[in-house]
Amino acid sequence: MPLGQRAGDKSESRYCGVEVLDFPAGEELPAVLSHSLSSSFDFLLAPLVDPDYRPAPGAVLPVAASDLVLGPAQWSSHIVGKISEWIDLDSEDEQLRLDSEITLKQEIAWASHLSLQACVLPPPKRSSCANYARVVNHILQGLTNMQLWLRIPLEKSEPMDEDHDGAKDNSNMEHTAIYELTRAVAFLTNARGYPCLSKRHQKLLTGFFNHSVQVIISGRSNHNVSQGGVLSGDENHTEDTAVRHALSPYLDYIAYIYQRMDPLPEQERFEINYRDFLQSPLQPLMDNLEAQTYETFEKDTVKYTQYQRAIAKALVDRVSDDDVSTTKTVLMVVGAGRGPLVRASLQAAEETGRKLKVYAVEKNPNAVITLHSLIKLEGWESLVTIISSDMRCWDAPEKADILVSELLGSFGDNELSPECLDGAQRFLKPDGISIPSSYTSFIEPITASKLHNDIKAHKDIAHFETAYVVKLHRIARLAPTQLVFTFDHPNTSPNASNQRYAKLKFEIPQETGSCLVHGFAGYFDAVLYKDVHLGIEPNTATPNMFSWFPIFFPLRKPIYVPSKSPIEVHFWRCCGATKVWYEWAVTAPSPSPIHNSNGRSYWVGL
Repeated sequence: MPLGQRAGDKSESRYCGVEVLDFPAGEELPAVLSHSLSSSFDFLLAPLVDPDYRPAPGAVLPVAASDLVLGPAQWSSHIVGKISEWIDLDSEDEQLRLDSEITLKQEIAWASHLSLQACVLPPPKRSSCANYARVVNHILQGLTNMQLWLRIPLEKSEPMDEDHDGAKDNSNMEHTAIYELTRAVAFLTNARGYPCLSKRHQKLLTGFFNHSVQVIISGRSNHNVSQGGVLSGDENHTEDTAVRHALSPYLDYIAYIYQRMDPLPEQERFEINYRDFLQSPLQPLMDNLEAQTYETFEKDTVKYTQYQRAIAKALVDRVSDDDVSTTKTVLMVVGAGRGPLVRASLQAAEETGRKLKVYAVEKNPNAVITLHSLIKLEGWESLVTIISSDMRCWDAPEKADILVSELLGSFGDNELSPECLDGAQRFLKPDGISIPSSYTSFIEPITASKLHNDIKAHKDIAHFETAYVVKLHRIARLAPTQLVFTFDHPNTSPNASNQRYAKLKFEIPQETGSCLVHGFAGYFDAVLYKDVHLGIEPNTATPNMFSWFPIFFPLRKPIYVPSKSPIEVHFWRCCGATKVWYEWAVTAPSPSPIHNSNGRSYWVGL
C-alpha cells in the first residue's frame, strides 16, 4: 500500500519497496514476495540472474525464476529487476567489458519479457563512463514502458561537525535518460529504540518525496524492535508479528516521515497538474481569450489585491483630501477583459473616498458582452463606460489621470505590454500615472532533462526555438537570476524603441560542480505603483499568486559546463512591422547556434 496520503496531493503515489539481498531461485521468489507484501511493502527489488553468471556460447541465462512462478500482474506491479552488480561497461579488461554489455542486454531483454515496471542499473564504476552512457542510451531507444533506475552514490561534500549525512549528487549522467532511486541510508536509534534518521536525512528524504520518487529499503536490520509497536504511539497495536518483515520498522518510519509532511498550500494544489507541462504563451493581440482562461486568471485574488493597493495609493496621491468632494479622477482600464480590474478600481475608490470615472477598453467582443452584464448587475452604469475597441485604434474623448492594464506575460514584455501601452499612452495626461509603472525580466540557467526530452520528442528545430510557459518542477537552478530587460511607463523617451539586447555572464557556484544547461528559465518583476510590486522572480515573488508560470527558453543541444566555468548568454528582443520575437544564444563555455533567428519559429503577432 502507498506510504500514505498527503493533504492536497493527488499526484503519483509514493511507494516503498525492499531489496532482496540473497539470490532467490525457483519457488522461493513467490514466498519472498508474499512475505514482503503482507508486511506492507509495495514491491521487491530482486536479482533477475544468478550473480555468478558469465556469458558463454550456448549458455542458457540462469534466471532467478521462471516467468511462470508469478502471474503477469505480479511481475509488472510488484517486481523491480536488479541488474547484476558485477557489470562494468567501462572496464579496461576488454573481456569483462564485452561480457558486461552482453549480460546487461540479456537481463534487460528478460525484464522486458516479464513486463517489469523498472530495472535498477548498477552505478558506473569510474568517473569516465562514456561506454556506459552509450550502451544505456542504446537500450533506452528500444524500451517503451519499462523505466531504468540508477543508483547514485551520495558523498560528503565537506567534513561535517554534526551527523554524518552531508551529501551531494556526484553524478554527471545527464546524457542518458535516468530515473531517480532513493537508496537506503544509515538509520540512527531514537530514545525508544526505534530506527530514525538524522534531521538532514529527513530533509533529504522529504525533498525526494516532493519529486514523486519511490523508496527502496536495503540492508539488514540493525534494530531489535518489537514488531507490535508503531510510530503513531499506539501502544496497544497487536498486529500479527509473525508475518512482518524484519525491515518493517524502517518502513513504518519512512511512512511516518511522509505522512507528517505539511499539506500542500493552495497555490501548489492548483499548480500540481501543470508541473513540467509545456504550454505555448498566449497571443493576446492576435487571439481572443476563452471564458475558461478568463475565469482562471480571475481566481487569482492576490494579483487583484495588489492592483487595488496600487490604485488606492495612486488615487490618494492624485487627489488630496481637500479636493475629494470636487475632483473626479478619470481612470482607463485598457484590456479590461471581463472586468476584474474595473472592480478593483472601484473598490479602491470606495476605500479611499475618491470619485472615479472609469473607461473599460476591451477588444474581445465576447468579453465585452460579459462586461455589460457585470456593469448592469453591479449598478455601475453611471461610473463605467465600456469601449469595445482595440486600445491602439480608439480615440479617447478625454485624457486619463490613471492608466491601468494587466498585459504582463511570464517574461514581463512577452505578451506585448510595451507595444500596447506605448499605443495607449496618448490617452494619458502629461502627469498621468501608469499602473504598472515598470517591469523587468530575469533569467537563470537550469538543468531540465524532462523538458528537454519532451521538446526533443517533436523531432524538429522549431520546438527548440520556441519559448514555453511551464510550471518548473523537476529542474536544477544553476545560478542566481540576472536582469535582462526593463520597460518603463509612460515612456517619455523621444527615440523610444522596444528592441533590446543583453549579454549576461553567470558564475556557477563551486559546490555545484560540472553541470548541463538545457535552457534558461525566465521571470518578471513589476512595479505597479511606488512600493507595490507584483512578480514571479524567485527572490521577490508575490506569495500565493498563480496567474503566471515561468517561461522556458530551451537550447537545441545541452551545454556542458565544467566546474568553475562561467556561462555567457546573449538575448535579443526584436521588433518587426507585424511581430515581436526573441533570439538567444550561448557563447561560453561553448557556442550554441542563435536560436529563433528572425523569428522563424516563434513570434508574437502585433
